[in-house]
Amino acid sequence: MLTDINPKLPMRNKKVTRDFYLNQLGFKEYGSADFEGYLMVQKDTVQIHFFEFKELNPKENYGQVYIRTDDIENLYQTLLDNKTRIHPNGQLEVKLWEQKEFSVLDPDYNLLTFGQGI
Repeated sequence: MLTDINPKLPMRNKKVTRDFYLNQLGFKEYGSADFEGYLMVQKDTVQIHFFEFKELNPKENYGQVYIRTDDIENLYQTLLDNKTRIHPNGQLEVKLWEQKEFSVLDPDYNLLTFGQGI
């Protein structure tokens, strides 16, 4: 039986990625071990893993994650309060597929889309 999924996304610099997810998005570092070239973060029940890819060209990165939430308005406002840059084409809005969504790009251009059913 499948019980969970944890996406693995590329990162160029562990320190930069850690800082963004912890200080901009409110995640916590997961686990007590510090693995070289690997990072795990968690917020509520969502966990994201990162692997080091120093040669990554962010403009050619197509990493994407869709994260569901049950309080999108509050999450959006919290990120705005943290001065997190919202994707220029990803402002909070209701989509045709009946989801309220917004998106951010992390420092390596992994696209994080947050959504809530309406």
